[in-house]
Amino acid sequence: MDILVSAIFQVLQAVLSIYFWIVIGRAVISWVNPDPYNPIVRFLHNATDPVFDRIQRILPLQFGGMDFTPIALLIIIGVLQNILGQLQYKLTYGGF
Repeated sequence: MDILVSAIFQVLQAVLSIYFWIVIGRAVISWVNPDPYNPIVRFLHNATDPVFDRIQRILPLQFGGMDFTPIALLIIIGVLQNILGQLQYKLTYGGF
């Protein structure tokens, strides 16, 4: 059972890590004027816009023409990864 729980936590960590880099990619392309019909640009927008919109409804993070939503999302991902790591450690080594 510990192996299954560990595998699930590792998959969740991997998904969060991949999404972390997708958010960074989206932030980088926002600095230039990308072609909106480019498949990579469309993928990045489709993957991040729903989460960005939810965060912006809760916390309006646009100041002086700059959007700090990607930074907030990266912080949230980091916190989630830390929580998952702590949970995995406690479940694996019997910390509960």
